[in-house]
Amino acid sequence: MSLNREGKQAIVKEVSAAVAQAQGIVIAEYRGLTVGSMTALRKQARASGVYLKVLKNTLARRAVQGTPFEPLAEKLVGPLVYGLSADPVAVAKVLIDFARTNERFVIKGGAMPGAVISAAEVKALATMPSREELLATLMATMNAPIQKFVSTLNEVPARFVRTVAAVRDQKESAAA
Repeated sequence: MSLNREGKQAIVKEVSAAVAQAQGIVIAEYRGLTVGSMTALRKQARASGVYLKVLKNTLARRAVQGTPFEPLAEKLVGPLVYGLSADPVAVAKVLIDFARTNERFVIKGGAMPGAVISAAEVKALATMPSREELLATLMATMNAPIQKFVSTLNEVPARFVRTVAAVRDQKESAAA
């Protein structure tokens, strides 16, 4: 089913808005995948906050024109699915995990603002911790000194209470 000019402009506008918010784009060839597997991929992408779209490469080229992702236009050849996300690690993880279970799904490359990355670099990006994991690690690191300080302050009265309890127990055993 072909789109008319207004339909194509609407798609380019929608994808351009997603590209403007994105920090990472991953492209993959989906030739030979079943509808069920693509539906599973879409569901997984939606759960991870990844915008996933299958569209004509000419429309994708127009959507990335004038953006930091413009150098990616050279790689847009063949039947491609486009994954976009504000977290470049999330989009890489979703598509790499799906590619591990589906041999027909081939990662072709990707882009981060101002840089085109290869399929191997996308795989390396997928092994990095996600933004949430990094924030959790940072918060634990920032919380550790404070927690240690509080436990040290708490140890002084706790040691005093244990000493008093030991003296009490010693006096009770001596009296009995």
